Parts: sequence; structure tokens; C-alpha cells
Amino acid sequence: MTPLPLAARARRAALSVVLCAGLAAALTACGGEDPDAGTNGVGKLSATDIETKARDAAHAATSVRLSGTLVSKGGTYKLNMRLKHDGGTGSVTSKDNTFELLRVGDELYLKADAGFWSHANAKDKENPSKSDTDAAGKLEDMYVKVPEGDPAYKQFRGFTDMDVLLEGLLGMQGKLSTGDRTEVGGVRTIKVIGGRGEGGTLDVSLEGKPYPLQFARAGGAGVLTLADWDRDFTLVAPEKDETVDYGRQLPKTSD
Repeated sequence: MTPLPLAARARRAALSVVLCAGLAAALTACGGEDPDAGTNGVGKLSATDIETKARDAAHAATSVRLSGTLVSKGGTYKLNMRLKHDGGTGSVTSKDNTFELLRVGDELYLKADAGFWSHANAKDKENPSKSDTDAAGKLEDMYVKVPEGDPAYKQFRGFTDMDVLLEGLLGMQGKLSTGDRTEVGGVRTIKVIGGRGEGGTLDVSLEGKPYPLQFARAGGAGVLTLADWDRDFTLVAPEKDETVDYGRQLPKTSD
């Protein structure tokens, strides 16, 4: 066999390196990690379709835990609520107060400390009188039934209404686009972004049902985490000795 010239052998060696590199790249691409492997597949969809599936999953769910911060015209609230279609329970913290809510069907109960009730009853909110303080002491840590005819009923009930909260809090604005894949609570998610981030950002689960797991509301109006989807819990009305019923109207709670 006639030996190849040095230049020819060099060209063949270079070609072999190129072919091997190309083959290695191809094998890596074929055998590399597929970002949708083991997921529910929504990551392959358009942003609009992902958001639609997340909404459908949320509305079909029987229960959820909603926590985080809600900023509205009425102020800033921290929520920690467990919700079902027939009621809910949890706590709401505003600038000045923390109170608990419990709704079983249409029956709504409010539980708060004496400080909440003394300021609610007082004519001078900054300096409640002794009578205000004494009256509030009797309500501390009691479940006060909120009459359906009281102006506060609708406002407080809204915090316990799963359908109202999900519909009102998960609204996105502007043109939708998909963002990064990340994790919320250890669950893989994909982001749906509204209006380039100004219209809200929704993290949708890539595992199991495509539930919404976190939502940063438009305009900096709060960040909410949604967990325990379809995890049932019991709602029971408080015992009579734990309850105060004022009849048609609560003590003054308009503030």
C-alpha cells in the first residue's frame, strides 16, 4: 500500500474530527433532556392556551389554599385562606388588624381580638372609651355571626368565596407570552406573562393538572400562592357557646 502524503493524512484526520464532533452533537441533542419530558405537556402550548387550561383547572377544582398579599383600593391585606365552593376559613391581616373568617354555606362568622372590636365600636378610633374596651372584651376570640343584611357581610364573604376570589384575582392584562420554566414549592412550572410583565405573571404547573400555583398581579397589586388544590378539608360551624349573634347588624364595623 502506498503511504498517503502528509497533507492528505492531515486532511483526513481533520475531517474525522469534524464528523465525530457532529455525531457527538447529534447524539447529545437526541439523548439530551427534553424540557417537557415527564410533564403534563402544557409547556408546548401557546401562552393563551396555557392560561385557558390553568383557568379551567382552577374552576374545576373542589378546594384550594390561597395565601399572599392583596393590594386594593381599600388597602393592603395578607390572606391565608382555605377555600371550597360552599365556604372557607382562614385569616386576613390588614394594616391595623388581624381577624379570622369562617363561612359554612351562607353562615359567616368573624373572630377577632379585643383590639379589633374596641376600635370597631369606638366613636374615637384612636382612643376607645372604657365602655368600648369592656364591650370588646366580651367579644374577644368569640365567633361573631355576621348577619346577611349587614353591610360588612358582602365584603367579608368575598374573602371566603373561592369562585369570586379566583375570578377576580387571576385576571391577566395585555398580550400573553410564555416565560421561563421555574419551580414553585418544588413543582415545575412555566410562566405566562401578560403585557410584558405589566399585566401580571402566572406560574402554571407542569406536573399533574395545570393548576395556577403563583400569580403576581398586574400593577404590583400583590403576589398570591395557590396550593393544596383538591385537598379536602372540613368546614364546621362553631359551637353555640363560642358564638355571639347580634341579630340583624354587627357592632359598628364600617371602618
